[in-house]
Amino acid sequence: MGNETKRSALVCGAGGFIGSHLVSRLKREEYWVRGVDLKFPCYSETAADDFVVGDLRDPLVCRQIVDGRFDEVYQLAADMGGAGYIFTGEHDADVMHNSASINLNMLDACRKRNVRKVFYSSSACIYPAYNQTDPDNPVCSEESAYPAAPDSEYGWEKLFSERLYVAYNRNYGMTNRVARYHNIFGPEGTWEGGKEKAPAAVCRKVARAANNGEIEIWGDGMQTRSFLYIDECLEGTIRLARSGFEGPVNIGSEEMVTINQLVDLVADIAGKRIRKKHIAGPLGVRGRNSDNRLIKERLGWRPSMALRDGLAKTYEWVERQVYRNELRVEAA
Repeated sequence: MGNETKRSALVCGAGGFIGSHLVSRLKREEYWVRGVDLKFPCYSETAADDFVVGDLRDPLVCRQIVDGRFDEVYQLAADMGGAGYIFTGEHDADVMHNSASINLNMLDACRKRNVRKVFYSSSACIYPAYNQTDPDNPVCSEESAYPAAPDSEYGWEKLFSERLYVAYNRNYGMTNRVARYHNIFGPEGTWEGGKEKAPAAVCRKVARAANNGEIEIWGDGMQTRSFLYIDECLEGTIRLARSGFEGPVNIGSEEMVTINQLVDLVADIAGKRIRKKHIAGPLGVRGRNSDNRLIKERLGWRPSMALRDGLAKTYEWVERQVYRNELRVEAA
């Protein structure tokens, strides 16, 4: 399994946005890291010592990658995407079946190898839609998850899997950790194709628009969200994984903005004046914001990076991707 003198980690979903960044973070801490995913990272070489291209929906693959004791296991693999993928209803069966299969298989494989602790990345999408109708005052405290009423089948699967990880703690003496991620963004994330989240989509649209140009925004743009930069997400993730706190706990920013404000921020970073054309589209809940009281209480930490700082780094990266794509199109 690699250098036995080093601490070891397994990152499931290591070809994805958060997973690939997590691998790099663990390598900087001098861990021996195995990554696994259906694909390698899209935008840079993996930093993993060992990368397995495999399908975690297959129980045999899960047993093969958990081939010994790991000090830390991070289960980030899921069938997911932005509003354009999650809220259309067209992918519900796949989203639920694929992600639930991964979690059932990975937990079983870890238990049978006596791996005691798995970090699981749940989502703010588990929170009840009825608590997120007021864009100015959404309720997303951890205890507000019940009575359950997520706004998507993606959220229902995440809630089921949260309970699964905690049930393994209760019945098998595991010490799994559960976090609820709130809209993580940053460089090297999906930025086109339908699965991208709002920050990357807005960065792409602004980068492609001319000064004084127009971009399309789903809905009236008054829906609210908070967005957490990738480095802060990793810090919260690792702190929770190594803590004595089971969770679930929010890992997100409390800097809530409307989508219109998000567009204005990105446009200002780009040095452009941008007009908004509001069109029909999948929206999700009306308002959502991380409630960070519990993470501050239990871990003594909460995210603090300003949204603008993270957006500036992300816009610079997305702008480069747009420019490279345009060059490729011209060359073709």
